Amino acid sequence: MDWYIIIPIAVYIFICIRVLRQYERGVVFLLGKFTGVREPGLTFIFVPFQQMTRVSLRTVTMQIASQKIITRDNVSIDIAAVAYYRVTDPEKAVIAIEDVYNATNQISQTTVRNVVGQFSLDELLSETVKINEQIKNVIDAHTEPWGAQVTAVEIKDIALPDNMQRAMAKEAEAERERRAKIVAAKGEFQAAVKLGEAADIITKHPVALQLRTLQTMAEISVEKNSTIIFPAQFMTTVQEAISLLKKDSAAK
Repeated sequence: MDWYIIIPIAVYIFICIRVLRQYERGVVFLLGKFTGVREPGLTFIFVPFQQMTRVSLRTVTMQIASQKIITRDNVSIDIAAVAYYRVTDPEKAVIAIEDVYNATNQISQTTVRNVVGQFSLDELLSETVKINEQIKNVIDAHTEPWGAQVTAVEIKDIALPDNMQRAMAKEAEAERERRAKIVAAKGEFQAAVKLGEAADIITKHPVALQLRTLQTMAEISVEKNSTIIFPAQFMTTVQEAISLLKKDSAAK
């Protein structure tokens, strides 16, 4: 007779044993009334009078579906984002909301549309970090009463219309051409300044021009050119040198 009593008791104890992992908490109800939150480890639930709902405290990665949004400057774009949240209050996550994941996902989609629609396309592309932070704060304000905390929201994809992509490509090309012209103009200006300084030096020392001419002729001769053009000033100098040599020879 003892076995008829011991075996049902052992089976009942086995059925009532629960094991909670380190990242889990157990929300316990007694006859439908909340009685407490169980910590990780071995716990005992008096079935059927008590029920326990497991709640994970790990961070959840939630994909926010692509949203068709019109920016403040009337540009239609598609935006996809990702949000990270975790349950901080298991009691609220079970009692205050039916499905915390689905509720967070829906409010995230709505918030992305509302927040992004307040910015122009240029602001959206250049101030992504600021927009991510604003979206996170708005979502977190909604999920706090549900016992969930949003840790981060990141816009991961922005799809632009084809005509807008072409227009932005032309704008970028024009910007690069503008910069190239500015750099070339600065180079011409600096070269002109240096040439002016060189001209001042040559004016004070005429022989410097002749030395430069000889140096240029030496560089040309290395390339084995068949034709060499002599500047008129150089020819005048050569004639003067020949005249001086003739005078010296006649004097002797």
